[in-house]
Amino acid sequence: MDKCLEQLEEQLRAHRIECRRAEPLSRWTTFRIGGPAALFCQPRNKEELSLVIGLCRQTGARRYFLGNGSNVLFDDAGFDGIVIEIGAAFSAIEVQGAQIVAGAGAKLADVCLAAAGHALSGLEFAYGIPGRVGGAVYMNAGAYGGEIKDVLVSATFLDELGGEHTIPAGELEMGHRTSLFAKKPWCIVSARFALTPGNEEEVRAKMDDFTARRAEKQPLDMPSAGSMFKRPPGAFAGALIDECGLRGFSVGGAAISEKHCGFVVNLGNATCADVIALTDEVRRIVQEKTGYVLEREVRVVK
Repeated sequence: MDKCLEQLEEQLRAHRIECRRAEPLSRWTTFRIGGPAALFCQPRNKEELSLVIGLCRQTGARRYFLGNGSNVLFDDAGFDGIVIEIGAAFSAIEVQGAQIVAGAGAKLADVCLAAAGHALSGLEFAYGIPGRVGGAVYMNAGAYGGEIKDVLVSATFLDELGGEHTIPAGELEMGHRTSLFAKKPWCIVSARFALTPGNEEEVRAKMDDFTARRAEKQPLDMPSAGSMFKRPPGAFAGALIDECGLRGFSVGGAAISEKHCGFVVNLGNATCADVIALTDEVRRIVQEKTGYVLEREVRVVK
């Protein structure tokens, strides 16, 4: 471990903030892939998180904010900095009339259930997305015709100095699986959503319908990172991959799902290198045969 990380670890321990060395990142991602993080930290509140951010800047340590790990692929060599998990300590959910304020560590499913319990409609599409609020805002998560930007009012974040700010959704440059946060070294800590009063039974029925569709069409029983590729304009990545005869195509322990060609699954022993080699070959073949250029949706972190 390099000197700046040793200094960071010393400072964290001095402030009684727990951190661990060589934490396997495969434990923290839905892909179940990734080497160790040099340091791994789970701040217990916003004050600790702000302090950790400030110490990273002070020591020059590289950092990565991790939510549910459902849209990320860590390198086999791991991460040579500190991974900061935004998890249960940031999972508070508060219903305020027709609006919901949720911590970045809250699971989307829990936010959806809270909305349903108060007969609020608008988040049904997100019920089966295996992520947390922070990641959903970061990438403008979406499914079944809905996107986070459709219901987002504002997001609260800590900047690179640890200072807190709130920014309205209209200034977040939210596009297809991206937002302003993808360009900034900021950490989302909470988000506010505006929903529509509705009928609880209808809201739950719609959520159940989306859940059934996912179970029928997606390989939920295998480790993956969700949709591997962004949807190209005018087409669907999964359909293009299937059209090219790549259903079940594999490299090492990584394979195109037999159930849904838009997913890459871990057959049990996949490495990051396997996934990269597989997706690079898929992209090459699809472009050669169809003219479409596929772009990875999953973030690769080295």
